[in-house]
Amino acid sequence: MMKFPGTNLLNKHKTIKVMAEKLVVISDKWGAKKGLWIASYFGYLQQYYDIVFHDCQQLGNVDVSISSEENIDKAFQEKGIDSAVSNLIKKETQQAHYLAFGTGATVVYKASLKGLPAKTITAISALGIESEEQSPNADIKLIYGECDKSKPGLKWAKSVGANLKIVPNFGHTLYSDEKIISEISLELLENITKNLV
Repeated sequence: MMKFPGTNLLNKHKTIKVMAEKLVVISDKWGAKKGLWIASYFGYLQQYYDIVFHDCQQLGNVDVSISSEENIDKAFQEKGIDSAVSNLIKKETQQAHYLAFGTGATVVYKASLKGLPAKTITAISALGIESEEQSPNADIKLIYGECDKSKPGLKWAKSVGANLKIVPNFGHTLYSDEKIISEISLELLENITKNLV
């Protein structure tokens, strides 16, 4: 151990630890199977956030023998979304930031209406939320591609007070594009770093 004049390191040593904010990431309907793009988000964010990842299919207990888009959509519509909402609320009991995609964004939106403790929610390409008559009690940003047929209308967004961002020239899976990954990650990093200053 190095000694410095007039300093007793054993008695006066203090550790300053910056606690990382928790970021819960929830996949789209494909889960981890087709989610290699999620690793790009982790590359940007893992240094500043304590990241917890949930596979949307596992949250929703979705297990289809033939993994076609039609079968997965049907499984989520029948019971999967409700199961995922319930399971997410059970698993995540502490306040956190949320980043979710497609069906996962739908799950987070609906769970937050039922009491999921969320500080912020970045929900990209959420499906079917325009049937909801209120917005979650959290700082929420809804992001959609301009060409996404499932995006809600501006009238709905105004009626519930939703922060809706439409990205030109993109469709439903805009969240897997490297340009969008970079932009969203940088926004999330700005939010966390401005709190450190």
